[in-house]
Amino acid sequence: MKEKLKFQLIVSALLIIVGCGLLIAGFCVPPVGVIDNSVLIAFGEILTFVGAIFGIDYSYKYKVLKQDNEEKENGES
Repeated sequence: MKEKLKFQLIVSALLIIVGCGLLIAGFCVPPVGVIDNSVLIAFGEILTFVGAIFGIDYSYKYKVLKQDNEEKENGES
C-alpha cells in the first residue's frame, strides 16, 4: 500500500511540473506574455486531476484512521 501511495504522489508531482511547464511555455512562445486559452485549459485540467488524486487519498486515509480509532475505543471498553 505504501508503494501505491508513493506512486500517486510521484504522478501528482509530475503532473504539477508539467502544468507549470505549460504555463511557463505560454509566457515564452510568441506572442510573449499572452497565455493562449488552450494552455490555461490544460493547466486547469491538470491541477483539477492532481487535486482529485490528493482529495481521494486524503479521504481514504481519514476513513481508515477513523475506523482504527473506533476499533481501539471498542477494544479498550
